[in-house]
Amino acid sequence: MSARDGPTLIGSVQRALRLLEVVSAHANGAPAKQLAREAGLAPATTYHLLRTLVHDGYLRKLDGGVFVLGDKVQALHTRSRGQAMLSRIRPVLTGLRDELGTAAYLTFYEDGEIRVAEVVDSPRAYRVDLWVGCEDSGHATALGKSVLRELDDEARQEYLSRHTLADLTPRTITRPSELLRRLDASPAAPAVTDLEEYSLGTVCVAVPVYWGDTVGSLGVPLPVDRRSRLREIPERLIPAANRVTRGLSLTI
Repeated sequence: MSARDGPTLIGSVQRALRLLEVVSAHANGAPAKQLAREAGLAPATTYHLLRTLVHDGYLRKLDGGVFVLGDKVQALHTRSRGQAMLSRIRPVLTGLRDELGTAAYLTFYEDGEIRVAEVVDSPRAYRVDLWVGCEDSGHATALGKSVLRELDDEARQEYLSRHTLADLTPRTITRPSELLRRLDASPAAPAVTDLEEYSLGTVCVAVPVYWGDTVGSLGVPLPVDRRSRLREIPERLIPAANRVTRGLSLTI
């Protein structure tokens, strides 16, 4: 790109953003001519930008010839909201990492899947590599089992109907009935453990968190030679999870 091209590209971006601002002011949409007038743009420029923004999903053209914001804008808003949420609760996870000397993991149950939302670690913190994603290993991780324990019977059965309980280690629970029995009989509730079920040499403990009606989990891993600490970890995890839930409530 030459120096001469720079201002032209910047101007195009500015005009596109101005057009998006004008469209956002009309809940029921507005036609191209009105948008051009309100944005202070030439009609030809407006039509070109509208076609581009519709093509890329930032605007939609309705049957009446009016333009409204598209799904891409909503997606940007959702991601921005998620970033704001994580920035609010990240200090809690950082404090947990520093106190326990292990990485802190946060998950949420979204669209029927258990997904990692944040990992706070450091070069000196113990961590476990998620070689199989939480979407496919919910039955074998403390993070996933914590979420499953909080779901009602119908939601659990629906989840299990879509996921194979893969045999990740010799200790992995692969029978749905046994998994559910152990979840309901967990003696350390609300804490849930993974005793080398996901990765040999690693044990984990997790507790639930909530973002409105969305359940998630907060958990930490430990090397198996520190397994004796599992009993004391919930005493640190539960207050941290409560702070996370309170922080999340401010972003709803």
